[in-house]
Amino acid sequence: MGVLAWIVVGLFAGWMAAKLTNAPHGLFRNILVGLIGALVGGFLFEKLNVVVVDDFGGNLITATVGAVVFLLIWQAIRRR
Repeated sequence: MGVLAWIVVGLFAGWMAAKLTNAPHGLFRNILVGLIGALVGGFLFEKLNVVVVDDFGGNLITATVGAVVFLLIWQAIRRR
């Protein structure tokens, strides 16, 4: 996928993760959280041997799961 496609995936994944974890963010933060989530999700899925289809939907699922995990960890750290 190209850079523009990853930004779009990051935007959607960050937005969905923010809604799922009740952690509202602005546009830039949603993109950043989604991109970080894509890295986290890709790492987790690889370690757990989870295979998703390599298309927009599969990348969106991977990035969203990773973004939710990232936000939950981030919220737990910030509460301390």
